[in-house]
Formats: sequence, C-alpha cells, structure tokens
Amino acid sequence: MTPRRPSHDGLTPAWAGAGAICAGVGLARFAYVPLFPAMVGAGWVDGGGAGLLGAANFTGYLLGVLAGRGLAGRLGVPRVLDLGMGLALVAFAACALDAGLAWFTLWRGLAGVAGGFLMALAGPAVQASVAPAQRGLAGGIVMAGAGGGIILAGLLVPPLLRGGLPAAWLGLAAGVGLVWLLARPAWPDPPALPAATAAQAVPRAGRLLLAYGLSGAGMVAPMVYLADLAVRGRGLPIEAGALAWMGFGAGAVAGTLLGGRIAGRIGGRRALPWWMAAQVAALTLALSPWWPALFLAAPLGGFAGIGATAVTLAAAREVAGAQAGVVWVRATAGYAVAQAGIGFALAGLFAATGESHAAVFGAGLALSAAAFGAAWAGRRG
Repeated sequence: MTPRRPSHDGLTPAWAGAGAICAGVGLARFAYVPLFPAMVGAGWVDGGGAGLLGAANFTGYLLGVLAGRGLAGRLGVPRVLDLGMGLALVAFAACALDAGLAWFTLWRGLAGVAGGFLMALAGPAVQASVAPAQRGLAGGIVMAGAGGGIILAGLLVPPLLRGGLPAAWLGLAAGVGLVWLLARPAWPDPPALPAATAAQAVPRAGRLLLAYGLSGAGMVAPMVYLADLAVRGRGLPIEAGALAWMGFGAGAVAGTLLGGRIAGRIGGRRALPWWMAAQVAALTLALSPWWPALFLAAPLGGFAGIGATAVTLAAAREVAGAQAGVVWVRATAGYAVAQAGIGFALAGLFAATGESHAAVFGAGLALSAAAFGAAWAGRRG
C-alpha cells in the first residue's frame, strides 16, 4: 500500500478517527458498564467474574496499545484500524453466546486489544494527516469519540436489553459495524517517517507522562464507582446512576473538543494543568454528601479526565514533533498500567472499608492532586 500524502484540505480524517475511538473505547470498553448488571441478573456470570472480565479487557487494551504501532509499521495504519474495528465487532457478537466465563474472558480481552490498536494509532495518524494549524482541533475531535461512545452506549443499551442479552450484544456489534462503514473511506494514512527522522532519539517527556498516568489513576474512582455512588452511596434511583454516566459522557465530549482547541492555541503543556485542576474539582464534588453535587461532578469528571487525552495528544506533538506517536504510545501505555494497578488497589480498599465510597473517591482526589502538581511542574517543558 502506498501511503497518501497528508491531507490539508479539511478535517475528514479527524471525524474518521473519532469513529475509531467511539467504537474502540466508548463502546468496546464502556458499553460493558451498563451491560454487566444485566449479565449478573441473568446468571451469565457471577459477581466474582466482574473483576476478571474487567482485568481481561484492560490487559488486552494494554497489549493492543503496545503492539499497534509496530503492526502499523508492517501493515499500514488503515489496515490496523480495520483490524481493530473488526475485532471489536466480532468480540461483541461472540459475547451474545452464553458459553461460560472463559469464553467471555477471551472475547472481552480481544475487545481490549481492539481498543488499544485504535487508541494508539488514530490520534497520531490524524495529526500527521491534517494541516499544522488544524492539529489541535483535530485532536479534540478524535478524542471526543470516547465521550460520544459513552453517550451512544447509554442510549442503546437500555432499549436493546428489552430484547434480552443476546440482542443487546448483537445490537452493539451492529453499531460498531455501522461506525466502521462510515469511517473507513476516510481512514488517515500518513506517510512513513523518513529513516533519518525515525532514527532520532525520542524525548523522554517524563513530567508529561507522569501527569497523564496520575490523571488516569485518579479517574479510576469515577470511571468504576460513579453510578454505584449515585445509587447505593446517595440513595438515588438506578435511573439516576445512568443519568450521571450520561453526564460523564457529555462532559467528555465537551472536554476533548475544547481541550483540542485550547491546546492548539496556548500549547498542550500549558493547558494540561487547567484540565487537572478541573479533575481535582470533580473528585472534590463527588465527595460532597449533598447529592446534587454528584450531577456537577459527573460531567466535570468526564470533561477533565477524558478531555485530558486531547490535551496530552497535543503536548506529545509539541515534545516530539514527527515522532509524537512514540510519546503518545508511551503515555497511553502508562495510563493503562496506572488504571489497572489502581483499579485492583481500589477494589481492595472498597472491600476493606466496608464499601466506603468516601475512601475510593478520597484516594482518587489525592492522585488527581498529584497529577495537577506534575502537570504544573511540566507546563514549560
């Protein structure tokens, strides 16, 4: 396949990249959140399987992130994006069959691999395929796909579940297929780096990677326990938990779009402390016993925690130029490792404290404050 020259005539590749992130992250990862209680209720898995399936998805995501760039070097970016979308579609369809925990573990793991491929490649490929002046906005559009997928999952899952769990899984597979069909003609296809550029040393960007990893660690609490906090922690109806999760998704769309624009104007490293400050505010609001504060914390958490991806993507381009893809893979892998480790730690803390939401959200607040400190220290490079 001969790579096309970078496109300077619009943002079409960015919208295709948003479709990839919508399917690989917003659906393949987050659509499972509202589906899991239904699976337990139907007896497909028990409560002990929850952690295993979540860990399998996250492990697969990390593997996909680490393998995606090398695979794209051999096959080309568009083919690996196709591979990621195809894996996500097949994984959803396979989960429509109740064939036991091992079966679900395999396919949830492969769904994670799909998401890792798409997250590792879509953003850098789009930034290399649009005009320099459009890179900030393009990055925001791409990463807004995650929030868009969260909202789409919130809209699709409840009506699909009326037809039963197989219908829900197959409906999500069809959703991925439709997104793939729409996005594929505009896949970004950046030219390969010249050998001299590829051989250059890549900046370490330690403070940027630390801030982004700590941000991911701090966001584990709202990403896992937000709906539970609304229902069991604040005594609200289950619909309120779904509404809070939808608010998280809406905030994510706003945070990524605005993050891309602001980073394009003032720089990603200078913008990142503002997003980390918003994350600190979101975790603080979640700890308030006044229940309406939760409906401020949810969109603000999505704005900051997911929006930080667009800001960090722009910062990676500032730090490493044409080799931004390497820094972005390192950042995404660090984020995945941090979330996996803190996820298990918070699960243990939640159990040890008698299921205290204050404990897990307090830990998230401390990690978010550390992320703000690291971002502030690295704002000037």
